Amino acid sequence: MATVIPAAGNLPTALTSFVGRHREVAEIRRLVGVGRLVTLTGAGGVGKTRLALAAAAASRKAFPDGVWIVDLAAVCDPSAVAASTAGALRVPGRGDRLALEQLADHLARHRALIVLDNCEHLIDASAGLAKALLSACPELRVLATSRQTLGVTGEHVFVVPTLSIPDEAVELLQERASAIRPDFRVTDANRAEAARLCADLDGLPLAIELAATRLRSLTVDQVAERLEDRFALLTGGCRTTLPRQRTLRGMIEWSYELCTPAEQLLWNRLSAFRGGFSLDAAEYVCAGEGIKAHEVLDLLDRLVSQSVVLTYEREGLPRYWLLETIRTYGLARLAETGEEPGLLRRHRDFFLALAERTASAWYGPGQEEALTRLRAEHGNFRAALELGTRVHPAVAAPVPAGLGTPQPHRPERGIADPADAQEALRLAAALRFHWCADGFLGEGRRHFDRLLAATPEPTPVRAEALWAAAWVAMLQGDLAAADRWLDEAKELGERLDHPSVRTYIQGYRGASAAFQGRTAEAVRLFEGALVAHEAAGEGPQGLFWLFQLAVAQVHLGDARAAEEAGRRAVRLAEASGERLFGSYAMWALGYVLWARGDTEEGTALTRAALEILQGFNDYVGTAMALEVFTWSTASRGDHERAAQLLGAMHALTRMGAPPVFGGHRTRCEEAVLSALGPDGYEKALAEGARHDSPSRAIALALDTTTTPDTGPSAPATTTPCPLSRRERQVAALVAQGMTNRQIAAQLVLSPRTVDCHMDSIMTKLDCSRRAQVVAWWAANQVPTP
Repeated sequence: MATVIPAAGNLPTALTSFVGRHREVAEIRRLVGVGRLVTLTGAGGVGKTRLALAAAAASRKAFPDGVWIVDLAAVCDPSAVAASTAGALRVPGRGDRLALEQLADHLARHRALIVLDNCEHLIDASAGLAKALLSACPELRVLATSRQTLGVTGEHVFVVPTLSIPDEAVELLQERASAIRPDFRVTDANRAEAARLCADLDGLPLAIELAATRLRSLTVDQVAERLEDRFALLTGGCRTTLPRQRTLRGMIEWSYELCTPAEQLLWNRLSAFRGGFSLDAAEYVCAGEGIKAHEVLDLLDRLVSQSVVLTYEREGLPRYWLLETIRTYGLARLAETGEEPGLLRRHRDFFLALAERTASAWYGPGQEEALTRLRAEHGNFRAALELGTRVHPAVAAPVPAGLGTPQPHRPERGIADPADAQEALRLAAALRFHWCADGFLGEGRRHFDRLLAATPEPTPVRAEALWAAAWVAMLQGDLAAADRWLDEAKELGERLDHPSVRTYIQGYRGASAAFQGRTAEAVRLFEGALVAHEAAGEGPQGLFWLFQLAVAQVHLGDARAAEEAGRRAVRLAEASGERLFGSYAMWALGYVLWARGDTEEGTALTRAALEILQGFNDYVGTAMALEVFTWSTASRGDHERAAQLLGAMHALTRMGAPPVFGGHRTRCEEAVLSALGPDGYEKALAEGARHDSPSRAIALALDTTTTPDTGPSAPATTTPCPLSRRERQVAALVAQGMTNRQIAAQLVLSPRTVDCHMDSIMTKLDCSRRAQVVAWWAANQVPTP
């Protein structure tokens, strides 16, 4: 007869509080209930063991024969895994019978839970043990922790996330710091810095706990400032823990040592990426000596399985990323190899090619998707641009055909490479649509200021960068800088005999003249740019000047010519599949028609423009379309909505965009103020100003719901639902646990449109997290259309 296992098991009593993770504990308990083997995976220091212990402790009642932990961290010999497990479960040895057979016999008729902790360095032996025991013991459950899955049939995998920021992460920092420094508190004065510190530490519990020990003698600000050398700063911890867990470096080195040489090499090279990366980027950048291109995917999968590399989805794009702590360690190792300069150039060349392909194919279909990719790679573009002024000893790297140009220059140690600066300037110019149509005007301007100063040489790259920089400055309202750069670009284009540069200069000079009220001059310059584009066979690119020509002509009072230019621009956009400037053409034509009294078609065109702009993050273009839409709203007598739209428009143009419709705006503001009175006007303006992003402002404009759809039986005291019909549909699906992508598929919408609805829902309900939307929905029981 088998020995009965004591019900208490051997779970240790926690000496410190368990912070947060309530949903994770509940989900793990659910998985243990439906599956017999559950493996918690995640990066080193993410808290797999502590979470497993919390879930196991909460599950005690379900396992009358005990909940047991088997810590394999100190076990080095794979053949000792079964014996170590038997020892942890207090199974007595019986002669020469194998430990595994004894365990199986011992557990055969008992309902117990075994936590196999720290399996990653004994993965095969741990998998064999779990499979054998589960096969022989029908009531047994196994909860494993490992940086890679066990690979056993029927295994359920739970990827342990980092702590939520700021909630759980800051709470952990507070708990651990106050334990060693009783007077420590996270207050309103230091909460933002505490959140920044936790974010910089990736929300890793181990890193946060180590940082908390430094708060014995440093302030939160001081710890955050010293994170640049995080591995030196984050040392210490409890003396009774394993050596690798006492320092952040020890934990990461443990993961590194478990990798094969090829996996370590890929880890090093992947550290060049910032903010995530795609498979095609990894294959191009990381292939080289020691790793062939076709081997990258397999090695990457192996790093994912070991929780070194994480996966996620961003706006529908599958992505990989490294926690900053892991990336920092990899960068240090990369620098030791001596291949860092060449690798960073390969990284730069890949993203330069991506940006230039996007710019050259801009006047056609696929713009939203292109900008989605550019947004996803924003961190990598920033790193590539920084390479242009980085001081380091450079080593020339060969560049395959079609991806950048070879860099034969070898600068002196301590001197920035002029060729790198030229390539960075080339990249900044290629990213002009990212800067101007995707919400990054300020950052684009900073890069142009820095790189133009670093590359004074009169090259074709500088000539093109000058007019791109002028466009950015113009949209910021800095017309003096724009004109200065256009003057230099004109002189340089003539010196280099660069006809394309001359054409763009002519068009942008027209835009500058229009912004400064020199409308007749603007019309002449736009018409000249159009002729030059058509002569060069660049028909679709003329769209950029056509819509501006229409606006300038209506200012001159030439309504017929303005309508002709506007309709021609709309036709050209439709024929080419161009979307962004096609939406500009629509609101420009809408403005022309509204100005001559055709408010119905003018409003319809402007609404259509705003619907297209939902797929972009274009502050200036959205503000202009919104302004035209506001006039028609006010002219219909909806003065409160018009005032709200004015508030949203003012919020969008805080970056200093130049005025285009100054006279009309003033008259609209005066009419709305007169209708609402000062108090009502200011209240509506403030409400609209909360819609301070393009997506939120467009949602405000397109949502015409003014009364709730409460049904005939709704009591008179029912609070009106602030959500539109479509927003109620989206919120209902959020309450069902759907992601934005799943909601888009359910409602046959684009993911970007669902993102816009979610932004509007969050704003209207004053929520910052999806869980709050779910709670609001449950509390209000709003009817779903």
